[in-house]
Amino acid sequence: PAAIGLLRNTRKLAERERFFHWQLSFPTVFGDGAKGFDAVIGNPPWDRMKLQEVEWFAERREEIAKASRASDRKKMIEALKKKGDPLYDDYLEASEAAEANVRVARECGDYPLLSGGDVNLYSLFIERASHLTHATGLVGLLCPSGIAADKGASEFFRGISGGGRLAALLDFENRKTFFPDVDSRFKFCAFVFGGKGRTLESARCAFYLHSIDELKNDERLLYLKAEDFLAVSPNTGAAPIFRNRRDAEITTAIYKRLPVFVDRRDDAQSEESKKVWPIRYMTMFHMTNDSNLFLKRDELEKSGWYPVDGNHWKKSDALAVPLYEGKMVQMFDHRAANVVINQANLKRPAQQEAVAFEDHANPKFCPTPQFWVADSEVKKQHEGKWGLAYKSITAPTNMRTMIASIVPECGVGNSMAMLLPSDLDIAQTDRQTLWIPLLLSNICSFAYDFVLRQKVQGQNLNWYVVEQTPLIRPEQFQTKLGKLVIADFVREQVLRLSYTAWDLKSFAKDMGYDGPPFQWDEEDRRHRLARLDALFFNLYGINKDDAAYILDTFPIVREHDEKAFGRFRTKELILAYMNAVTAGDLTTMVNG
Repeated sequence: PAAIGLLRNTRKLAERERFFHWQLSFPTVFGDGAKGFDAVIGNPPWDRMKLQEVEWFAERREEIAKASRASDRKKMIEALKKKGDPLYDDYLEASEAAEANVRVARECGDYPLLSGGDVNLYSLFIERASHLTHATGLVGLLCPSGIAADKGASEFFRGISGGGRLAALLDFENRKTFFPDVDSRFKFCAFVFGGKGRTLESARCAFYLHSIDELKNDERLLYLKAEDFLAVSPNTGAAPIFRNRRDAEITTAIYKRLPVFVDRRDDAQSEESKKVWPIRYMTMFHMTNDSNLFLKRDELEKSGWYPVDGNHWKKSDALAVPLYEGKMVQMFDHRAANVVINQANLKRPAQQEAVAFEDHANPKFCPTPQFWVADSEVKKQHEGKWGLAYKSITAPTNMRTMIASIVPECGVGNSMAMLLPSDLDIAQTDRQTLWIPLLLSNICSFAYDFVLRQKVQGQNLNWYVVEQTPLIRPEQFQTKLGKLVIADFVREQVLRLSYTAWDLKSFAKDMGYDGPPFQWDEEDRRHRLARLDALFFNLYGINKDDAAYILDTFPIVREHDEKAFGRFRTKELILAYMNAVTAGDLTTMVNG
């Protein structure tokens, strides 16, 4: 009886899954000495194999999909089980089927390179196609551009690009032109590569295409060799995203002059010796997995907590601190936006609401978060009173790609990442004070952002992308420009740009300043930022003509300036300050 039941279930499963065997279906391709197709061409599905709870319940039980915390959603799902609701059985079956598919993909042995992480079906189709193709054949697939940039695909893509097998990588931005129902920012590519025995002298590449006709523009087409991929992505061999030849020339020249954040090419080196700065990358709280630790304002009030300075809540000896999310900060500004909840938005109910100038001008003002979290939970990961954090959610088409700020004592959700002192450096607060403001100013510069944009394919600013970006060496900051040591000048600017509220008093004290916060002054900030950008163009070895070109690649910055001032004032100020920096003058305020 047991065997009969097993066979019955096996037959049912086979009918449902419609198993397919390539060798049996195409005996002339794989039999009698034949070793694969001459070409494999297709458009595989672009779907994650993991069950997406919010989307699944949105079509079946909307109130579960609208739960603001994952932990609340889990409780509601468990309640379905207790009530014997048949929807729970449907959910369980769908969840188990998705988990089984992922397990098979990872354990069957057919997808050793592209079945890790959050598995997407398209990646399995790509790896399967590479095995189905004859050694001298070709594969041509339409797939998400992540195949050339995602960490999970890095070993596979490095083997293709670094091995000279890449024939073409034509990268498109959707912009509703091709797939109206897909996010306009979504990027996909025509990915063409040769079989294991086929090598090509160079790959035909183009990026950020919005139409097929743009391929007729010779300036948009690049012919990249295997060494070109490895030069700008030394750790992963990921594809750069050059819009044209000038982008490629400027970027590759920078990589020849400067080291990357973390160089992992030499496995014999220690982890610390691979870093140009003594940093430790960290994500503190996962917004889904750690949601049981988060407290809403009404929950704090009901439980007897009361608000105190710094947007903290107190109860006896316990303290709750705000949970910062990426949407709350902007460059050198930890008070950029409040979080407001829109329950009608299933995918992103927590929205940002820009802070008014009056609030920015108030040094006691703190932005309103969605949640608070116990200070004791924060201290398990970071005991400092402040830290450097940057937005993990971004896009190369945003106003700026890297947005970083000093943040006060707080919890940090995984929509932001933190750069903290490494384990060897963590006890030396004086060293932390010395280098963190320098690093912050570096990654906030236009020069750095320009290079970063050549590396970001999607909307996630992952650490493996950031650690392959070029940085100014620490010793460069110790040189003099005119009468000032560059490091001293930079720290002064970062202090004045960051310390605009009392909740960053600890940061100011560690910087050697014991006075009140600096008044929020838009015009003053504009000049300080322009002077810093001019300095970093100089440190990156970028001349004035190339700096002008780079600034023109930030169209949203230009549009905002033209709306406010009738001209691209940011560009004018930076170029004017570049003349001052070249003359060794870091103190004069230019007209403009």
